[in-house]
Amino acid sequence: MGTQSSKIISSTKMASSGDLQQFIKTAISQDKVVVFSKSYCPYCKMAKDVFSKVKQPIKVYELDERNDGDSIQDTLAQITGFRTVPQVFINGNCVGGGSDVNALYNSGKLEPMLIG
Repeated sequence: MGTQSSKIISSTKMASSGDLQQFIKTAISQDKVVVFSKSYCPYCKMAKDVFSKVKQPIKVYELDERNDGDSIQDTLAQITGFRTVPQVFINGNCVGGGSDVNALYNSGKLEPMLIG
C-alpha cells in the first residue's frame, strides 16, 4: 500500500455476539478510519487505496485472516444492516463500502470528513 500508514489486526478469538459487538464498537471508536476488509477483495482494495491517496492512516481488520472473521462479519450485518465488505467507518460512523468511499472521494466530500 505504498506509504499508507495502516495497522492490520489479525487472529483474535471472541466468545459471543455481545463480545463481538463490543469489540466492533471499541474498534471504531479508537481510530478515525476503520476498515473491515478481506485481503483478496477488489472493493476493499479500492477503499484502502483511496485512503492511501489522501494519506489518511487507517486501521484495517482483514476478516479472512482471523479465526472469528465470519462472526465479526455477521455482527457487522446486525449493526449496519449489510454483510458485505469492506465496511468503512469514519469517526465511528459507517460510510459504506469501497464504491461509497470512492464516490465520496470523487465528489470532494471525503477529505472534509477526515478533518477534525
